[in-house]
Amino acid sequence: MIRPTRVLPVLLLAPLLLTACGSEKADADPASGSSTRSAEAADQGELDARAQALGIAPELVYVTEAPGFSLARQSVGVLGDDGFSATWVSGETGAQLRLSVDRGSITAATCPGQPVGDMSGERTTCERDGDAWYRTGAGRHEYAVLEEGHVVRVSGEADAVPRDVLREAALAAHRPDAAEAAGLLPSAEPAPSAPVERGDLPPFGDGAPDNSVDAGG
Repeated sequence: MIRPTRVLPVLLLAPLLLTACGSEKADADPASGSSTRSAEAADQGELDARAQALGIAPELVYVTEAPGFSLARQSVGVLGDDGFSATWVSGETGAQLRLSVDRGSITAATCPGQPVGDMSGERTTCERDGDAWYRTGAGRHEYAVLEEGHVVRVSGEADAVPRDVLREAALAAHRPDAAEAAGLLPSAEPAPSAPVERGDLPPFGDGAPDNSVDAGG
């Protein structure tokens, strides 16, 4: 005798169906933003690698802006042990703004002994201007802004760059976002995955180059 198949009432099945649907929807919910965070982390990792390839500490990379001045990308490089340096050039006059970031600090006592630019031994005149120092010496002037553990400086020739332009560029200096850093730092060259093979090495012996010549050569 064949037993009839039992069928659960629809009212009993309904809660099970609703629970299953709710669980599936929660697992597929894309609102967590994890993919966005992963992409941002990947971008930051690439930018850090670009800085480190130049010997620059990523946290010392800054960017600025000044009307009429454009970044000279070939000027981007390391300063000191792991600092940062770059130059912006005026398209009209050729005047240069140099942005440099290095570890250290400036106080009223130490400011006069720190040269402006690369002219060591020159006496520096220091003037407090808000949260920054305005410094002059050796035909140059600069604004120095103190950050945590490092100093951001924007300098130029005193007779080529007006003080107000220098000040605005110094106050505009900031840590770059992903787009700014991508335009500032050159791409890191990947290391070769395998040794480069020379075509003149024989496949036997100690691998010395084969410089033998034919008879009569």
